[in-house]
Amino acid sequence: MKLQIGTRLPGDTQAAGIMLILAAILGFTMMDATAKHLTQTYHPAQVVWARFVGNLLIFAIIFRGALFPLLRTRRPGLQFARALMQLGSVALFFSSLQVIGLAEATAIMDLNPVLITLGAALFLGEKIGPRRLAGIGAALVGALIIIRPGMGVFQPAALLPLAGAFTYATGALLTRMARADSVATSVMWSAVVGSLLTSLAVPFVWQPIAPSDLWAFALLGVFGTLSQYLLVRAFATAEAGVLAPFGYTGLVWAGLWGWLLFGQLPDVWTVAGATIIVVAGLYVWSREARAARKIP
Repeated sequence: MKLQIGTRLPGDTQAAGIMLILAAILGFTMMDATAKHLTQTYHPAQVVWARFVGNLLIFAIIFRGALFPLLRTRRPGLQFARALMQLGSVALFFSSLQVIGLAEATAIMDLNPVLITLGAALFLGEKIGPRRLAGIGAALVGALIIIRPGMGVFQPAALLPLAGAFTYATGALLTRMARADSVATSVMWSAVVGSLLTSLAVPFVWQPIAPSDLWAFALLGVFGTLSQYLLVRAFATAEAGVLAPFGYTGLVWAGLWGWLLFGQLPDVWTVAGATIIVVAGLYVWSREARAARKIP
């Protein structure tokens, strides 16, 4: 189904899309919580490897004979770069979870929507006004409040999800440039590139997996694949502008899992910074939605 900008979908369809994205965000935060559990014992590279290999194995079961045809693309260099950025964002985020809380890392990573807006203006020629620039600046200030550079509580690991937000945004912009390929092709490239590159690195950090941890490694692939599917279905069902604000529900889940599973409650600085990021992100989104409605 192809939608024009400003097209209104029936209310029940929009509601279905919202339910799908809420389920997808919940699944992604459960994957992140599982990764944090594993990085307390295993090297992050091994956890990232399990995430991508798990995805690839599940895709191989689903697509079977269509696996290799799905990798065909007219822009392999672009797809490789996009997959590399996705690998980078996952690796940076998982690595940060060894040291900082799940809520803090998630809040900093939630910069990516405003970074995508900024990147689209700088590299794709999309117009951006002073109000959206102010929103982007505010979001960056929110991230600095969480990270608190120059203060005694600053941890260099907090820079990892910040870098991850930039690589995620870069990957999203490359995805826009590769939109001539199907979603399945892009997903497959991410799984294959991530699996191959992490398989080259993981022998240097490999630690035998305890039988009691096998379930957690398996869940990484299951949560990642299922959540990705739900996310794609959500955007195929409802308008992106309707779904965008619900992405921030991940902050609530991350805070809950951090408290229940790891005994970590976000401090007042994290809550303040996260609030600024969310408000700024919603403001930038609202300005983009208003601009889109003006396009004939």
